[in-house]
Formats: sequence, structure tokens, C-alpha cells
Amino acid sequence: MRRWKIIAPLITVPLTLLIWWIASHTYWVDVEVPLPPRGEALINPFYAAQRFADALGAHTTWDRALAAPSVDSVIVLSDWHWTLSRARRDTLERWVESGGRLVFEGTLTGGRDEFEHWSQIVRKLRQLSEPELYQESSRTDACASFQEEHDNVRATGADRSDYTLCDFDRLSSLTSTRTAVWVLRDATGIQAMRVAVGRGSVTVINSTAFVHQRLFDGDHGRLFVAATELRRGDDVHFLSEGAQPSLLAMMWQHGPSAVVLGLTLVALALWRGGVRFGPLAAPPQAARRSLAEQIRGSGQFALRHGGGQALHAACLRALEESAGRRVKGYSRLPAAERVTALEHLTGFNRRALAAAILAMDPRGTHDVRRTLALLEAARRETLIEHKRYLHGIR
Repeated sequence: MRRWKIIAPLITVPLTLLIWWIASHTYWVDVEVPLPPRGEALINPFYAAQRFADALGAHTTWDRALAAPSVDSVIVLSDWHWTLSRARRDTLERWVESGGRLVFEGTLTGGRDEFEHWSQIVRKLRQLSEPELYQESSRTDACASFQEEHDNVRATGADRSDYTLCDFDRLSSLTSTRTAVWVLRDATGIQAMRVAVGRGSVTVINSTAFVHQRLFDGDHGRLFVAATELRRGDDVHFLSEGAQPSLLAMMWQHGPSAVVLGLTLVALALWRGGVRFGPLAAPPQAARRSLAEQIRGSGQFALRHGGGQALHAACLRALEESAGRRVKGYSRLPAAERVTALEHLTGFNRRALAAAILAMDPRGTHDVRRTLALLEAARRETLIEHKRYLHGIR
């Protein structure tokens, strides 16, 4: 008992001090946690850029398919396949050459060579040594400062304008054989460039700066205004193939009746070719043939194929075997004496027996059946007499 009186204070005092220290060094505050995107903000990658441009007095739309607007409008592309459709590419090129302003951010998903040949803006990889390549890839700062140039002239003093660009490709830069109208450059090279194409212009930014919430990074808002040459009242059209719905969703969106009909036909085909729980009709009763039916069936077959010759030979052989049991040396008797012996044994007409035994040349099925019936009847008579004879001996 005394031991517990010593241990209890040793445990209680440090625990009390720990609780007092935690309570005195902590405090409760309310922290606002932003909700995840909902509605259009969840599916539209340009939602923030659209709201930003609307606030500046522009008219914006997020187009699901390319429809060339008026030539005084702006088109912003992201995740775009330049050569997916020849007609679409030609429409964009004619629209720019007629005076449209095309802004492209990030990298093309296809048709890079064709786009570079047309716009003369080429993305090239920087030539770096292994140490420099490792240093660039291991850098943790996502943003860098770039100086603005107009017509290859770098502003100085109060006219100098610097932009902070984030998430750009440090291993590549932009170049062009045409005279650049506007660029953003640092020591590593150009990361944003605009060139004149026909009466219009093409602006390429080596970064995805306008999608999702990246507009709030660095000076991407200022960059958006400078890249689009935004003015109050402009029509700005945003296009991206990275946010397109799946093939099944597009099929349901553009042809629900065809989808329903196709699924119905597939279901009917599966139902028709599927395994059923039972046969279409009740199976016939699997009754066994009787011996008599088997004999009659075999006889009808032999009668139908061979003219009854085999049946006649079999009946005659059976008659001779049964008669041989009654008449000694029957098989060695001449034919006429055999007929005579059978006449005495059976009581049948001699001429009918002779015709049945010696002259088997029937004219039809009926004659064959009558001949066979006579031979079978004679055999049975010899058997009956034989049984009576044996019974008489006993």
C-alpha cells in the first residue's frame, strides 16, 4: 500500500504538467477550406480564364467544336491536335490569315511539324550538358521572371515590364524565322512569342498557364491579357480537346435513338443464341422396341433391299433344319423326295411346297410374302409334330 502512495504522485505530477503545457501552447482557430469545383467549373478547364475575361468586359464562350468566329475575335487553344481534321486545320489557318488572333498554350497533341511549318514558331530543345540537365530537372522553383520585348526591342527603365511565368518547360524554348512582334525572354531563351501571319497573329506560350486554377499563379492574368491583346468587347473562344467527353458519352449525346436500337438488337441476338432452360419441344418418349418389332423391321428392310432373296434363303434353311430332325438323311434326299417328306410331315399341298422351295421367282412383294409365309408355316408344323413325337416317346 505504501508503494502505491509513492508511485501515484510520480505518475500524476508529470501527466498534469504535460496537459498544462499542451493547453497553454495550443489555440483553436477557424480555417476556411475551399470546396472542390462543382458544376461547370468541374468540367470546363477554362472556367477561371473565362470569368477573368468576362470581368474585363470581354464576351467568352467555351466551344466544344471549332466554328470559325469573326476575324476580330480571339481563339485560345489547349491540348489541341492540329492535323486531326484537314478541313478544321484549313479553317483555322484561313481565319488567322484573315485577321484572327490565335493563342496556343502548352504542347500540341499531334501535327507539330505541320503547325511549325505554317506558323514558323518552332519549339526546340535546349542543348545542355549532363550537369546542367540534372540541375534543371532537380530545380524546385516552379516560376521564373521573364522580360517583355516588342519587335525585338527590350524596354528599359520605367517602360520595362517583367512577367513571372510558372510551370513552363525549362528544357525547351521557342524560336522563329519570322520577326517576332512580342516575346517573353529570360537567360534560357524565349518562352512566349507572337508572330504575324497574314493579317492576323499567332501567339505560342510554352506553358499551360490558363487552364484550371493556374491562371492565379505568377503573372498569368497579365500574361493572358498580353497574349490575347484583350480589349473590351472582344469575343474570346476557348477550345480544348483534353476536356472532350468519352466516345460513349458523345454517341449518347448525338444519337440516343441509334444507341438504344443497337443495344436492343444486341440483347435480342444474345437472347436468341443463349442457352435455354429447356428444349423448345418435349423430347419423344424413349421407349424400347420389342423383339417382334425388331424382327419385323429387319425383315422389311431385307425385303425392300434385295428382293427378299436373303429372307427366302433364311426361311428355307430353317425349314430344312427342322425337317432334318424328323426325317433321317433329309439333307441327302433328292429335291422331289424332300417335298414328299414335307408333304407327309405338314399336310400342305405338294405343288405349293415345291413352288416355294424350288421355284423362288415371285412377281411382286405380295408373292414374296406369301412364299415366306408358307415356308414359315411348314417349319412351325414340323416343330409341332417334332414336339408331339418327343412327347409321345416320353
